[in-house]
Amino acid sequence: MKKILLLGGGLSSSTLIQYLINHSDSYDWFLTICDIDIQSITNKTKGHPRTKVIEFSIDDTSLLKSLISDSDLVISMLPARFHPIVAKLCLDAGKNMLTASYISDELKAMSAEIESKGLIFLNEIGVDPGIDHMSAMKVIHRIQGEGGKVVSFKSSTGGLVAPESDNNPWNYKFTWNPRNVVVAGQGVSQYIQNGRYKYIPYHKLFTRAEAMEVPGFGSFEVYPNRDSLKYREMYGLSDIPTMFRGTIRRPGFCEAWNVFVQLGMTSDEFAIPHSNQLTYRQFTNSFLKYDPIQPVEEKLSEYLGLPMDSEVMKRLEWLGIFEETLISKANQTPAQILQGILEAKWKLDQEDIDMIVMQHEFEFELHGKKKKIISSMVVKGKDQVHTAMSITVGTPVAIACKLILTGQIAARGVLAPVSPAIYEPVLAELENFGIHFTEEEIDL
Repeated sequence: MKKILLLGGGLSSSTLIQYLINHSDSYDWFLTICDIDIQSITNKTKGHPRTKVIEFSIDDTSLLKSLISDSDLVISMLPARFHPIVAKLCLDAGKNMLTASYISDELKAMSAEIESKGLIFLNEIGVDPGIDHMSAMKVIHRIQGEGGKVVSFKSSTGGLVAPESDNNPWNYKFTWNPRNVVVAGQGVSQYIQNGRYKYIPYHKLFTRAEAMEVPGFGSFEVYPNRDSLKYREMYGLSDIPTMFRGTIRRPGFCEAWNVFVQLGMTSDEFAIPHSNQLTYRQFTNSFLKYDPIQPVEEKLSEYLGLPMDSEVMKRLEWLGIFEETLISKANQTPAQILQGILEAKWKLDQEDIDMIVMQHEFEFELHGKKKKIISSMVVKGKDQVHTAMSITVGTPVAIACKLILTGQIAARGVLAPVSPAIYEPVLAELENFGIHFTEEEIDL
């Protein structure tokens, strides 16, 4: 019997748990799931005889050591900041490890020792990162195998609400961690375009959205991710003239979101001690000029040059930032207050389903001709448990778990899924779950 330890059984783990349970008899697996919310996990396992649920805190090092020591493979679906803790214990115990998160500097520092012990620590095997890497490398390697040279690569992903559940003027609802949405993009975004390096400071980021079309799903817009340059080396494209990665939203979102950036509402740099004494309207007014008579709406419109009857103002009014609703907590940062306002309005309703959209654009030279491939993926959630986010994050993790335990992945060390030995079997099985790409090839 192979023992699998899953640390963290939140929303993104729902489909992962179901896959492991469904395959537990045929592969003789036993699954132990550790989470702070054991009732939620129990609802997912439904008392399956090949599962055990344990209440768990990352601070309980003794319990964590014991659980890792008794396992054959550890899957960490905890917040990324906890992965190095788990990784060190897995290394000490000689256990393989899986995560859906980016490879951290701490894991890179352990790489030589992990490889020398014959272990695999496979990371970035979710959706983004994960499916993005695998699907991109499949096309890149195909082009190169045919003798072509990739000269431009653009890739974008978005967690969105499905069209049938899209019923608000922002065309957006929270489908993953709201905190990450509120603080997204802070810092400087960088990419390369036609050999020219581009740097976009945060206060200009949401003014630089570009249009994008996905067949069958209409129009979208894309704003740059923080660092696109690091993927050149990972993808073996160190001399590529254009490398861009972005985040997908529906048209108009970025222009409206830019209001919060310009006002300072996304800041986490200071707390407002008396925030519980403010209303949403007073909170908004606190970022505008002092004028005891002029309405807040007019001040904001004037400050940002927005017509009062603009679509942006309509979106802001719908959110309720001009209402006299009292903020419930003291000592909140502006970002925390904004998150509270948004969570009340951008929550998925009971019958809503979410949607993951991913699109790659490859330009390449082949036999003296210039061509372009546009590769698109859209996955919709099934319900509030098996969301598109859960399906696209959890399924590749689960498949990789199976491949490692059955010895089908022989590579060792700290890895991302960019080699054919990993991405080919994972992508092949993902198609059985409706996770696939459609391609369009164009002569340039």
